[in-house]
Amino acid sequence: MATKLIANLIVMGGGVVLRAISQAYRQAIVNASKTGVAQETVQNMAHKVSKTMSEHEARQILGVAENAPWEEVVKKYDTLFENNMKAGSFYLQSKVFRAKECLEAAREQQAKGAEGQRQ
Repeated sequence: MATKLIANLIVMGGGVVLRAISQAYRQAIVNASKTGVAQETVQNMAHKVSKTMSEHEARQILGVAENAPWEEVVKKYDTLFENNMKAGSFYLQSKVFRAKECLEAAREQQAKGAEGQRQ
C-alpha cells in the first residue's frame, strides 16, 4: 500500500513539474517574441546550421586585410597550407582551404556585380 502511494505521488508530482515547465517555456516564447529576441535567435541558429564561413572570418584565418590584393591572399594561403601540410593539423589545413574558397567566392560575386553595373 505504501509503495502504491509513493508511486502515485511521484507520477502526480512529475505531471505537475512537467506542466509548470511547459507553461514557463510558453511564457518565455511570448516574452521573446515581444522583444524581438526570437527572430535574432532564429537568425543566429540558421547561420550556425549553414556552417558557411563569413568573409570576415576567412580574412582573419588567412591574416589579410579587407583591401588586400588577391595576390597577397594567394601567397598567405600557399604559405599556411604548406606549413600545415608538413607539420600541422588536417583541421587547420581545411580551415585555410575553406577560407580561400570563401574569399574566391566573394571575389567572383564582386566581379559579377561590377560586370552587371557596367551593362
